[in-house]
Amino acid sequence: MEQYYSILKRCPLFQHIEEADFQILFPCIQSQIKKHTQDEYIILSGDEVHTVGIVLEGALELIKENPAGGKHILDFLGPSHVFGEGIVCTYQKLAPVTVRVKEDAKILSIPFDRIIKPCSNSCGFHVQLIKNMMMILGEKNYYLNQKIDLLMLKGMREKLATFLLRESEKQKSKTFQVIPNRNELAEFLNVSRPSMCRELGRMKEEGILDFYQNSFRILNMEALVEALD
Repeated sequence: MEQYYSILKRCPLFQHIEEADFQILFPCIQSQIKKHTQDEYIILSGDEVHTVGIVLEGALELIKENPAGGKHILDFLGPSHVFGEGIVCTYQKLAPVTVRVKEDAKILSIPFDRIIKPCSNSCGFHVQLIKNMMMILGEKNYYLNQKIDLLMLKGMREKLATFLLRESEKQKSKTFQVIPNRNELAEFLNVSRPSMCRELGRMKEEGILDFYQNSFRILNMEALVEALD
């Protein structure tokens, strides 16, 4: 577990908890590390979920499926990201989405009851875990509203600019890596891949950004922001 402490320190569930407490915390909350291979399904839509997951290695994607078999990628998760927290807080605990492994992954799994119920030892970090869980749920609600806003945008450049600006802000850099490949990004933005790639090419020719595979670099922040008008 110690090799993942630096990742877990970035996880919002353990915010304001000292790394020195980790050796006591993780046995207390009965956490387990599980390995998952690419294309494996961790959660299927309709599954009953009782644990919160944290990505330690690899990448996952959250998928919403419709009765006709169509799918839409809701989000991509990398190391330190949390999933399942919105499901375990409901009465039925039934997953409305599918969680698929995009790249071989290691997941820290924690029973929800061990997060919200203080233990017999009265460990001080349980109160902080509950506060952190409430904060995560609030942030997730805010993110879902942002995703709705993104899907409501009409223009291709507007969608791309919004996505890239948010990634830049999230990673605190004008140069950053994104998890989705071109096909997955098109699904995420709900646009056609050829049209999206053409628009990216035009933005590169205009000197707004540069990219190679999943790496992006914003060259003209003002022009990218202007695309939102």
